[in-house]
Amino acid sequence: MGRRILITGGAGFVGSNLSLHLKAENPGNEVIALDNLKRRGSELNLSRLAAGGVVFQHGDVRTTEDLAAVGAVDLLIECSAEPSVHAGQDGSLGYLINSNLIGAINCFDHARAHGSDVIFLSSSRVYPIPVLRDLPLVHEGGRLDIPAGHAGTGWSCAGISTDCPLLGHRSLYGATKLSAELLLEEYRQSFGLRTIINRFGVLAGPWQMGKVDQGFIALWAARHLFGGELKYLGFGGYGHQVRDVLHVADMCRLISFQIQQMDKLSGGIFNAGGGADNSISLAELTEECRKLAGREMSIQPVAETAAVDIPWYITDNSAVTGATGWTPKIGIKSLLEDVFGWLDANRALLQPIFSPEGAGTTSKERQKPQ
Repeated sequence: MGRRILITGGAGFVGSNLSLHLKAENPGNEVIALDNLKRRGSELNLSRLAAGGVVFQHGDVRTTEDLAAVGAVDLLIECSAEPSVHAGQDGSLGYLINSNLIGAINCFDHARAHGSDVIFLSSSRVYPIPVLRDLPLVHEGGRLDIPAGHAGTGWSCAGISTDCPLLGHRSLYGATKLSAELLLEEYRQSFGLRTIINRFGVLAGPWQMGKVDQGFIALWAARHLFGGELKYLGFGGYGHQVRDVLHVADMCRLISFQIQQMDKLSGGIFNAGGGADNSISLAELTEECRKLAGREMSIQPVAETAAVDIPWYITDNSAVTGATGWTPKIGIKSLLEDVFGWLDANRALLQPIFSPEGAGTTSKERQKPQ
């Protein structure tokens, strides 16, 4: 027998892929995707959701009446967010806080009212910037890395673990995510909810409408195919900063495992990402994109580093693997091939969205009369 599952942010990149995965995995599930369609390109997922049997409901987690209209659910997966680590840095905090913190609280309270399980998609950016900037990184080829044998509390060559200290500043975005985590734990303890928190690193794959400040894999690939400017921002402008990247399909597999093991895993907080084997620097990404696109691009170096940027983040997956048996299956090169194939097959649809003029425009703005 299926479950009634609400996925907030369900027309976004992560939410739409997860909605379709959970519906296909068990056609008896009633999967409801709630989304305000703010991010440009999210409207393109509506036909995909409908074709996959997912129910779309237009709504906003900032509005409790929109959540109430969904009714009781067995499981609430909170994927909605303002995802940019730069959000609010210009002093415009309203949307960030109302979406990422107040919206999350509204979701948790909806779950409390109906006794729903909750899986919360948090972020690796809950870890403090000073801690991550103080790692003993060295330049090796076209990337930064921790030298072999070096390790400290919560960090090693294998990546960042949940033992990493949380004392220090982490960006306004990261603060909203950590605050929501703390409140969800209080809901678990006070009201007996079953909860799981996943601190994901970089997620990527087809149907991610990448921008400069979020979704860099898709953006890099799109610029190589469609043209447009790219920059190496910060840390000297060399493009040596490193991230691990997790294919969204591997993320969906993990959440499926967690749903199946909710009794065992409730209360767990997990780091989950591509891991060291699926890490890449911007300079290395440029080279891989050059091979796939068959073209060279001149990347503009910008030496100055933004206050919220970090030079290196790789996920230590050992805890989540030990708890669930899950490991990433899709390598970084296969992921890039998937993204390039998706972009190439949908050029007419996607080129306007990835154009410099279209980047950052919301779907609502795009639909206004011209």
